[in-house]
Amino acid sequence: MNPWKSLRELPKELWIIFTTTLVNRAGTMALPFLVLYLTRNLNFSSDEAAWVFIGYGIGALVSAPFAGRLSDFIGHRKVMLLSLFLSSVVMMAYPVAESFAVVFGTTVLWAMTSEAFRPSSLAVITDLTEPDQRKSAYALQRLAINIGMSIGPAVGGFLVLVSYTTLFVVNGMFALVAGFVLLFSPWKVVVSHETIPDSHHHDGNIFKDKRLLYFLMSVVPVIMVFFQHESSMPLYLVNDLHLHESAYGILFTINTALIIIAEVWLNLKMSHWKHNHTLALGAILVGIGFGAMIIAIDIWTVALTVVIWTFGEMILFPGQAAYMGEIAPPNRRGEYMGYYQMTFSLAFILGPWIGIQIYEHWESDVLWISMLGLGLLSAALMSRIHSNQN
Repeated sequence: MNPWKSLRELPKELWIIFTTTLVNRAGTMALPFLVLYLTRNLNFSSDEAAWVFIGYGIGALVSAPFAGRLSDFIGHRKVMLLSLFLSSVVMMAYPVAESFAVVFGTTVLWAMTSEAFRPSSLAVITDLTEPDQRKSAYALQRLAINIGMSIGPAVGGFLVLVSYTTLFVVNGMFALVAGFVLLFSPWKVVVSHETIPDSHHHDGNIFKDKRLLYFLMSVVPVIMVFFQHESSMPLYLVNDLHLHESAYGILFTINTALIIIAEVWLNLKMSHWKHNHTLALGAILVGIGFGAMIIAIDIWTVALTVVIWTFGEMILFPGQAAYMGEIAPPNRRGEYMGYYQMTFSLAFILGPWIGIQIYEHWESDVLWISMLGLGLLSAALMSRIHSNQN
């Protein structure tokens, strides 16, 4: 059986989400250049720029559960539209901010509006699909994200030569166009209402759902490991292995190319795997991939480690979203996805900071052994989860 055939069976609304996400992500060019904008254009210190990034993380952390719960009340599509239109306004107005306090506040608002898209988009994919379609459906959304992210920063590099204001305005325009794509596309969602076992229903208090809390706890360590590719890993490549900065760009290209080529196919093949097997394997590969950095000696061995953790990423992230979609009550999928997305924001705040602290105060070997340990910890926890599949 050709696994790609099942993609043709996905609802047309899912392809609308794919197109909307692709357009939005193709315009995501301001955030990758934010630190340069702050330090070179606004003359902020490195510490001030770091605090602005923390502000972005805080905004995303606060936004996720609120946006998810709001989408359960007013509809996932409406929240996605609000996110795209409001974030476009904030981004186009961003260059007006100049003082640290105003920039910090605007950055928090930018994160709250733009990151509100994610829980709603994850929830609506759950609504649109049957359980055996979800891993490939979430992989398809990640394909749109990664194709877009391979375009946005590259275009942004040229726009910076014009002006940083142009960079933010174009980014905002892309979000606006994505909003119009979603607004004017035909839309009819039939919600999947698969049965949630009675033992897992609760009275609406999120903190009484022990299965959800256990899963969120198991997710954080491995996502902290994953975010090392944006923090301690570049430092290690340049300072310890004496690779040129351009090597990091090559490794990022390998990661993106693998995702574009293999992720949807891989998740189509693994669509019937039990969640605990899928998630444990993904976490193990992420842990081993970063842990193996301890034996890397050149660009080729580093590339091999990137391939390992990229396969872990391709298995883990669609699997996590699919599991969340399964255990969430149908009328609270946005809220559950919001809390799931909040773990990424928390890991984004903690992971890079912890990784850099370990790197600066101990040997790099300690860093990579620690990352291996965190990945294996998540794998051990995830191997014990139970779902409707098991």
